[in-house]
Formats: sequence, C-alpha cells, structure tokens
Amino acid sequence: MIQKEKILDSLLVTQCQSGNRKAMSLLIKRWNAKLCKHSYWYTNDLETSKDIVQDCWTIILYKINTLKDPNRFGGWALTIVSRKTLDWLKKHKKEKESLQNYQYESLNYKDEKNDNSKEMMSTLRASIKLLPYDQQLVLQLFYIEEYTIREISELINVSVGTIKSRLFTAREKLKLILKNKDYG
Repeated sequence: MIQKEKILDSLLVTQCQSGNRKAMSLLIKRWNAKLCKHSYWYTNDLETSKDIVQDCWTIILYKINTLKDPNRFGGWALTIVSRKTLDWLKKHKKEKESLQNYQYESLNYKDEKNDNSKEMMSTLRASIKLLPYDQQLVLQLFYIEEYTIREISELINVSVGTIKSRLFTAREKLKLILKNKDYG
C-alpha cells in the first residue's frame, strides 16, 4: 500500500513539474493534513500550524522543479515544513518572552489610582493570561502597542484574516471570563 502511495506521489510530482495544475491540487490534498500534523507536533497550535504549512506550500510549489527525485517528495516537503516551523518558533520565542516580561512589569506597576481600579486592572491582566498565547499576542500588539491589523499580520507572518479571527475570538473569550468573574 505504501509503495502505491509513493508511486502516486511521484507521478503527481512529475506532472506538477510539467505544469499540470490539477496534479498540484491533488498533491496538496494528499499532503496538506500530514504537513499540518507535522508542524503541529512542534507548535501545539493548530491555527499556527495551518498558517505555517500554507506558507510552505508556496515554497514547495515554487521549488518543485528543483526536486530531482520525485520519489523523495514526502521527506523533502516535511523538511521544508520542519525548517519553517522551527524558524517560526525561534522568532516567536522572543515575542513570547517579551510579552511575559511586559505582563510581569504591568502586574508590578504601582497604580496611583483607587483600589477598585487596581483590582479591575489586575483582574483584566489575569484574565488575559488565561487566553492562548496567540490571542494574548494579538491583544497586546493591537491594544497596547497600537499596531494595525495589517502591521500585526506582517510582523508575525500570519494572514490578515487570521489576525482578525484571533482578535475577535480573544475578545469573546475575555468577555466570558470577565462575565464569569462578575465584572461584565
């Protein structure tokens, strides 16, 4: 069975190399889930993995003519995804550390206003920490650092639609969290 799949992949790669768009589409359908699963193994974030793999498909299809042995497509594509995922992790590790430092400084900031305001800010910060990292990041970049959605998209290499989705989801989750704490 594995040999038949490898032969089919090899045939699809050969057809892609000669410009057959239908073969490209079939190759993507056959491999997209495997590549996403591979990226997810590193990131533990489905949306991020999908974004990374989408970017990888651009590279794969652009460079497919450089692949000398079509039988090696799977390993070749997985290598591209691995490298891009590791690059993403390195880049975002710094951003995550920066966000954590910012949150730590924010929590230690001495607010001169009344105690009620302090309590509300503390609750808000703690509630934001309950959100997934990617949602915390877009909230920080959008509201605290005042980047536009397009700028955030370019900064973290994620589509504008994904940024909008993450902002919307983060706001909705934050509303629920705060409502459950009787602050909404």
